[in-house]
Amino acid sequence: MDSAFLITAFVTLFVIIDPIGLTPIFAALTQGQTARRRREIALRACVIAFGILAVFTVFGEQVLGFIGISMPAFRIAGGMLLFLTALDMLFERRTKRREDQSEAAEAEHDSHPEDEADPSVFPMAIPLIAGPGAIATVILLAGQNPGWAGLGLTLAVTLVVVAAVFVLALTAGLLERLLGRTGINVVTRLLGMLLAALSVQFVLDGLKAFGFAAGAG
Repeated sequence: MDSAFLITAFVTLFVIIDPIGLTPIFAALTQGQTARRRREIALRACVIAFGILAVFTVFGEQVLGFIGISMPAFRIAGGMLLFLTALDMLFERRTKRREDQSEAAEAEHDSHPEDEADPSVFPMAIPLIAGPGAIATVILLAGQNPGWAGLGLTLAVTLVVVAAVFVLALTAGLLERLLGRTGINVVTRLLGMLLAALSVQFVLDGLKAFGFAAGAG
């Protein structure tokens, strides 16, 4: 049970955060900066993003309960959100949004040349790493496996995926040269297909909790 949950949690969160797809964006945001400066920015972004996701992992369900939203309802809504994200990945809309955010950050830096660009908080930590999809995912995963054990497993998986973002950020230039734009687009579409299937499973699990789709799972 725990191993199956770990695999599902890792695949879902890895697909949502998409460390591979983030790598070229990070390279663009930190273009021309030293390796040490890139490492500092990557570390800061990952620490902030993990802190945000950890808060929602631990307190997300309580917040939902406070405003009167059941976990099955949130699971269905979250599954729909993840499906929309999958469509964005399959049709390159999410990639274009990330590139637009990258260009916006670069434009702001150009208008204030006296300030050294630091995209660690925005757009790296929020919304590229700890965006709405990732937040919804950690809440859903914590709800799937209630209790302290489930929280611990979800936090551990989140830490591993965020650590993957950090490691790939350190190799941004190398990975971009190896894969090229076409290779990154192929990987993004494969991840989008996996996410679409996982998002449908979230919806089926929510319907099953309401008494529908009894054969699901």
